[in-house]
Amino acid sequence: MCGIIGIVGTTEVASALYDGLTVLQHRGQDAAGIATVDGARLRLHKENGLVRDVFNQSAMNRLRGRVGIGHCRYPTAGSEGATEAQPFYVNSPYGIAIAHNGNLVNTETLRREMFEDDRRHINTDSDSEVLLNVLAHELQIQDRMSLTPDHIFKAVAGMHARARGGYACLALLLGYGLLGFRDPNGIRPLVLGERITPDGREYALASESVALDILGFKRLRDVAPGEAVFITNDGQLHTRMCAEGAVHAPCIFEYVYLARPDSMIENVSVYKARLRMGQKLAEKILRERPDHGIDAVIPIPDTARTAASALAEMLGVPFREGFVKNRYIGRTFIMPGQGERVKSVRRKLNPVELEFRKKNVLLVDDSIVRGTTSRQIIQMARDAGAKNVFFASAAPPVRYPNVYGIDMPAASELVAAGHTVAEVEKVLGADWLIYQDLKDLIWAVQDGNENLKHFDTSCFSGEYITGLDQHYLEQIEMLRSDDAKAARRSA
Repeated sequence: MCGIIGIVGTTEVASALYDGLTVLQHRGQDAAGIATVDGARLRLHKENGLVRDVFNQSAMNRLRGRVGIGHCRYPTAGSEGATEAQPFYVNSPYGIAIAHNGNLVNTETLRREMFEDDRRHINTDSDSEVLLNVLAHELQIQDRMSLTPDHIFKAVAGMHARARGGYACLALLLGYGLLGFRDPNGIRPLVLGERITPDGREYALASESVALDILGFKRLRDVAPGEAVFITNDGQLHTRMCAEGAVHAPCIFEYVYLARPDSMIENVSVYKARLRMGQKLAEKILRERPDHGIDAVIPIPDTARTAASALAEMLGVPFREGFVKNRYIGRTFIMPGQGERVKSVRRKLNPVELEFRKKNVLLVDDSIVRGTTSRQIIQMARDAGAKNVFFASAAPPVRYPNVYGIDMPAASELVAAGHTVAEVEKVLGADWLIYQDLKDLIWAVQDGNENLKHFDTSCFSGEYITGLDQHYLEQIEMLRSDDAKAARRSA
């Protein structure tokens, strides 16, 4: 997952792009970049690090222009070095810069086609650079000195026909404007907003509506699956469906963990979806453990707080804040290695002993991935004096890798892969463990928008909406293991 934002404004946009990236920082803490169009020139600044560290005043002063895009990166498999910071730029044709959220599943095929058929060189391991060159090639074969929206939309349609995976992208076309598009299944999110200023109408596209909110843009709608949105430099909005017939299947993990609770995705409030997750989980506890004996419900901050509050209310059990979070530590899910994740849990959370002492506590987390963090937190609760420690996951067991832009570990490193709930319970050291049922998770999101019929639930179900071959999964296994990542960092 990454965060992307693009603005076509009536005044300089660099500071607004910066502010937008700061509220999308939860989507990627590895690297950040901004590209703006200054007349006929592209202004670009990107580095590894948090948004606040990448952009100093000198860098911001150089990012002149009324049109621009921003990106904060979360390192997915094969995209972990400084050279993969985005936006990427290619100078032919016209000059194109791209910011990409997601992951392609046919990268190697496209890379080969780029070299053998399109005569284009790919300089990094990033699938984002591959996607940029596919788009560039499709624009080039329009064979026009000057592009119209029709030519641009034909190029996007050609790109959709070649690329497979989950992707939401923003592209600057120098001399023309800002282009945004989503994959035909709508796996990764993208939302459109507008703002009326004394100087005229401005448009923005972003991964989450919260970025529009903070900048005073009105959320108009989600960009539809397979749709392209093109906004000219002078603010003219053009839209077209460039791929049709695919199953609309947004990523359900956005609602579980990735998105901020104050965002709207597919016209569904993330906050209310998480409340419903907690309610469904409480119903399951009442069915399966009516004599649960829980004295307090304690969330693992921050993502699980909303679901835990609804769960506690439905059980009629006190909701307590039992862990204090150090907000200057990043999300452990995104930490680059097992050793770093282990150290970060203790740095990140400290128990409030009074909330644990001699109590039966139910700890609630949004999900359980490797199990490393959960196991440590359960032990922290015991060390703080808890009598019994129960554990609840607002999501079903994660048993399969996500291949559409979330760098979940290799299947062999997922604690639930190939194991029963009882076996995971033992590994974690919980007195009992309960998971959300997949049908209940789907209901919790679907209840906010009855038009949503399908979701990408691949990390829970193993069903990949775009289709995959076994070779790709084997390749992902090799790329995503902690040992493989450590070897690449030391190389």
